[in-house]
Amino acid sequence: MKIEIQKVSDNSELQTAWAIRREVFVIGQNCPEEIEWEFEEESIHFLAKLDGQAVGTARIRETENGFKLERFAVLDAARNRGVGSALVQTLLNELLHTNALIYLHAQLTAAPLYAKFGFKPNGENFWEADIEHVKMVWQKD
Repeated sequence: MKIEIQKVSDNSELQTAWAIRREVFVIGQNCPEEIEWEFEEESIHFLAKLDGQAVGTARIRETENGFKLERFAVLDAARNRGVGSALVQTLLNELLHTNALIYLHAQLTAAPLYAKFGFKPNGENFWEADIEHVKMVWQKD
């Protein structure tokens, strides 16, 4: 089992990442289309491959508050195989140069994954797309 994470470098890879997000969020979690496709042009997108097959995606977006890690999505068939962890680590590695705040809005079911990488809950839980979330901030070692 080989996991590879790469920056999206062309439109074909971006379309693949979007198809994964559509499957996971729009179809699988019933998220509204209009909120799924925000801030696409200003984000840096990543694609995860498991044994050469695209199975996951995530993105980084610079905001007025710092760098936000977003849209972590792994297809059902590839879950619990390290793909999500590889995505989190890759995105953090991409931001090692910055002293800016690094944060994300975690679905509560995914919060334990992010906690393994040093993210800490920050503030009250909130609802987005009918899914409970918590803001988490990365604490550098």
